[in-house]
Amino acid sequence: MITDTEAAVARTVLIHGPISRSALAVRMGMSPASLTRLTKPFVDRGILVELDDVVDGVGRPSRPLDVSGGIGTFLGVKLTGGEAHVVLTDVRAQLRGTVVLPLESHKPGVVVDTIIDGMARLVGDGPRPVGIGISVGGVTDGIRVIWGPYLEWEGVPLGELVTAATGLPTRIENDLIALTEAERWFGVVRGLDGFAVITIGVGVGYGVVSGGEVVRNIDSGISLAAHVQLEPHGPLCSEGHRGCAQAMLGSASIAAQATTALHRPVGYDEVLQLATSGNPAARAIVDASARALGRLIALSANLTLHADIVLAGEGMGLFAVAEDEVRAEITAGRDPNASPVRLHVDDSGFTAWARGAAAVAIQAAFERL
Repeated sequence: MITDTEAAVARTVLIHGPISRSALAVRMGMSPASLTRLTKPFVDRGILVELDDVVDGVGRPSRPLDVSGGIGTFLGVKLTGGEAHVVLTDVRAQLRGTVVLPLESHKPGVVVDTIIDGMARLVGDGPRPVGIGISVGGVTDGIRVIWGPYLEWEGVPLGELVTAATGLPTRIENDLIALTEAERWFGVVRGLDGFAVITIGVGVGYGVVSGGEVVRNIDSGISLAAHVQLEPHGPLCSEGHRGCAQAMLGSASIAAQATTALHRPVGYDEVLQLATSGNPAARAIVDASARALGRLIALSANLTLHADIVLAGEGMGLFAVAEDEVRAEITAGRDPNASPVRLHVDDSGFTAWARGAAAVAIQAAFERL
């Protein structure tokens, strides 16, 4: 068994490497001698590798440490109500391949078979992944989907079923927490003490990192921010809340507003296209939603005291179409003496969700060290 300190050293190299021993010693708050002792077992086991000499800031050569690329690959799966978005990544959650497969039904056996099919398509004749991460909307406990509304599941032991079928360790996680973990370990905000993640698409998600850790509790998978009121005169959501985040930012709600205004069926992507081309009704709907997003971002920064906000989700095209409206509303919602809000936009859509699932598989693998 390795100690918590040894595990922390390995995680730090994973997140911040390649990193010189001197920089690692400073980050870990320990002496070079202690660091050498702690890293030697990982180097001997091929988990960490020493790179070629480089010259550090004071002119002395050093051999940076990095995580070995030979550790293997990881499978990440994001399950929606109708699809399995599957990615294969390296140990830093960098994509090796992606595939999207339809879910023919919500029966657990069918879902497991779909995941296995996705893995086979991505891996081919190559080495099998080291582990599997699966993310779903709802509440999970690492092994089971306790409540998955999009799959209409309660108490499904998905992790056990996938492990039994593949022989691979499997971690089940709430999709928003998984995405937030990926940002904490591998995103542009890695190393920050705190930030918030806001996702828009079918639903509205909200995650927080504080003190360097993702905030987790019994309510983390319920999307409580979805029903924060953002526009008192806005449309109703399915639960009867007027102008809440779900009503203003959910892709189905935006499409429904456009369908009513234009007297014909309109999808979310078409609303954005029409707004870009100058259609006045679509433009008004999109701008109202953009202002609501700006209010939600400002509210998040104000209440968490974290000025770094990650924007993600399959509905992020809204930001691209109406960025000026979003930023103007953020400014209006912040004290002029407050630090500027720093936005970090991930517009990779469902791939970001699946990459988050791979990240929790990577975390689980390092826990097993």
